[in-house]
Amino acid sequence: MARYDDDFVDIASSNDVNKIYDDRDRREPDSRRPKKNKGLGRRIFVLVLSLIMLLVGSGLLYYYKVLDSMHFKSLDSSESPAATSVTTETTISVANGGNTLLSSDNVLNILLFGQDSPATEEDHGRSDTTILLSIDNVNKKLKLTSFQRDTYVSIPGHGDNKINSAFTYGGERLSIDTIEANFGIKVDKYATVDFSSFREVIEALGGVDIELTLEEIKYINAQIDVNGQTDVTSFLKFDPTKEKQMVHLDGYQALWYARDRGEESLGGNPEYSFSGDDWDRTSRQRNLIQTIVKSLRENASLTELVSIANKIGPLVTTNLKKGDITFLVSNMMTYIKYDMEELSLPTEGKWGYGTTPDGQSVIVINDWDGVRKDVAKFIYEDSVSGGSSSSKSAATAAPTTTVVGQ
Repeated sequence: MARYDDDFVDIASSNDVNKIYDDRDRREPDSRRPKKNKGLGRRIFVLVLSLIMLLVGSGLLYYYKVLDSMHFKSLDSSESPAATSVTTETTISVANGGNTLLSSDNVLNILLFGQDSPATEEDHGRSDTTILLSIDNVNKKLKLTSFQRDTYVSIPGHGDNKINSAFTYGGERLSIDTIEANFGIKVDKYATVDFSSFREVIEALGGVDIELTLEEIKYINAQIDVNGQTDVTSFLKFDPTKEKQMVHLDGYQALWYARDRGEESLGGNPEYSFSGDDWDRTSRQRNLIQTIVKSLRENASLTELVSIANKIGPLVTTNLKKGDITFLVSNMMTYIKYDMEELSLPTEGKWGYGTTPDGQSVIVINDWDGVRKDVAKFIYEDSVSGGSSSSKSAATAAPTTTVVGQ
């Protein structure tokens, strides 16, 4: 495979996908079976790649401009704790224990972060969404492993805390180390999407037409009122006799919809009380992104796609190089035909609610061996043999908490 000084790869000269591998929220989650299309972070990411793919398919030179607008940030491997990567094309044992990580030449693992505040030199920002995208070229599947953000884990060098704290402490590097150390899965690459500009993306689309419930409409209007945003947006008009109805959302309205997980006495106003939780929020995010993608497929012109892609590109930070992205995009028509499955961690029956020594409410995994086996079997399927790990993680022992519910 030819590689040029600008990191572009001559993809016509090779089909070796392994070349890019070496740069290497209170309802119990229903994780009994793989699920489809869940999580704002990965959908924004898929939307980004879909837009790029459309540009490539049209033979537009704008594709390269979009790539240049992305932020490339490598992760110094020397910062990562020493770990041995166990790679095989046939059988992977989950009884690895000790200091080993599972990986496969046939599966590319990309950790996706949804960043809800921009990073600075002094602050890594916050990650609201952490999802592992696994491209399984053996079983022809796209697999999405979601990590509940309140899961209590061991963070290398920082003790025990919620899993999303790793991003705050050390950005993508420490988050990857934390996933690897606790769950025993090798992370090959990462991509981070900045949600702080999500409104701009919706505006670039010209807004979105979507069917909402009466309560969802009232929630959006309540947020606009409480936050004093009538100077930048407007209240949604609605028919109070209809439980569901079509509305047009601008960027501000769409963002409130995507963040809707219900709230009691919003802004201290008892009239603004709405039911819901984080699982409902995730469902709304799925509905929103599916509606956006459908609209793009049916209505967007090439000029509009270019404009949208130019706005989305700068929102992405990754250690996927231009050649890596070019390879993935060139195979996107194959990937979009793959079945999509999802696993939520921790898996059912292997966790409970707990409190930390300082009183935080957390999700406590009470069967680490089982969880590690579940995620290994989900990602690598028949390539994983039976057995159980002799230790919770590749780095440390299980965190200490007081379990208050199962």
